[in-house]
Amino acid sequence: MAGDPVSNVEAAPEETQCAPTEASGIVEVLEARDVPLGGLRALQVRRTLPQRARTLIGAWCFADHYGPVEVPATGGMDVPPHPHTGLQTVSWLFSGEVEHRDSLGSHALIRPGEMNLMTGGRGIAHSEVSTPDTELLHGVQLWVALPEAHRDAERDFQHYVPEVVEVFGAEIRVFLGSLAGAASPVRTYTPLLGAQIDLEPNAAITLAVDPAFEHGLLVDAGDVRLGGTVVRPAELGYVAAGLDVLTLSNCSDEPARTILLGGPPFDEAIVMWWNFVARNHDDIVQAREEWEAGSERFGEVEGYPGRRLPAPPLPNAVIMPRRNPPVQEPVEAVAEPVVRRVDAERLYEMAIDGFRAGLTAYRDRGEQRVFYHTEVDKAHSRKGLAATLVEQALNDARATGKRIVPVCPYVARFIKKHPEFDDVTDQPTPQLLHWLDAELTAQ
Repeated sequence: MAGDPVSNVEAAPEETQCAPTEASGIVEVLEARDVPLGGLRALQVRRTLPQRARTLIGAWCFADHYGPVEVPATGGMDVPPHPHTGLQTVSWLFSGEVEHRDSLGSHALIRPGEMNLMTGGRGIAHSEVSTPDTELLHGVQLWVALPEAHRDAERDFQHYVPEVVEVFGAEIRVFLGSLAGAASPVRTYTPLLGAQIDLEPNAAITLAVDPAFEHGLLVDAGDVRLGGTVVRPAELGYVAAGLDVLTLSNCSDEPARTILLGGPPFDEAIVMWWNFVARNHDDIVQAREEWEAGSERFGEVEGYPGRRLPAPPLPNAVIMPRRNPPVQEPVEAVAEPVVRRVDAERLYEMAIDGFRAGLTAYRDRGEQRVFYHTEVDKAHSRKGLAATLVEQALNDARATGKRIVPVCPYVARFIKKHPEFDDVTDQPTPQLLHWLDAELTAQ
């Protein structure tokens, strides 16, 4: 069973996320993709970073949100020793308790409202096991990319219990950076903000923030309006740098819980694969080889009663560095919406008035065309354009002799409503999903 709040233990780790994304004014709503971590009794996590539309928010490069799950029913968390490079891991729980051991010699408990930050620059290994008394497990796993000057930093472990800051209608726990008059003493290698913000029913707060920071609001419970956009549970609302205040409003009659992340834009391209953050494919290959060889680079985790976690196979392709996508350049001007297949990018795009207004991305696997991601700009939402885009893409796939595999939730819903595609549709299998993960990792 693997449900590590600071680790990625997938059998076929990926670099990007494929859920639909919409933008609304200054707020982008990033939807989560469900990802199973582990084997037959895998813990389901909801991943919002990284994904196609956004690789990082500040130096935050990975965000998984999981639970609440009943530990007796799932078998709990038992993650063997495994490696990390080029990053800091942040453990933050809402409920439950996890025992942490690492190759620095740290032995600590992860508890709700208490942050554990581990630095795995050059290399570190650790294990995570839920304690016997844990009945409900619920929290987030977060990674921070280390900048080039510090990506080989020495192993480190820090524990911090933030005080609760009470403002009218909300409670705030600042575990990294500063907010609402509270400041965390925890050391990081780039300026960061990390805070849990709990809102009372129908409460609203306005927070002064650093205008040099971009921000992401991950919602755990409640419908929360960020600026003028509602962010729902498991979604992450992104706000670009330039604002000096953020307004959060709980639109529900129940308490809302959120995690606010921030930092100045991270302008370095990175490679992420399995539990490694690096700068190029060769760095990943070397780290994997050294882990498999038992190199001293990662050290030994003492006290874990079992074997360490083996590394998954590398993809059969060069893993390319990624940064946040640049502003979309206009495509050929057209008067009406036009859908076309762009073979070089392996996607179908919809162009409106000279700009790409939507896309549905795919990968070909033999005679199958696997659709895994669809998005339409918020400015063109609720006009039926996504349906037009997907319908034409599916018709083209049929015309070229391809069978359709709907991994993308929107494509799956479209096919369910349009049985005329049933004769050329194959449902995703675990083997296909593992193949797709490897494909996306290699892009």
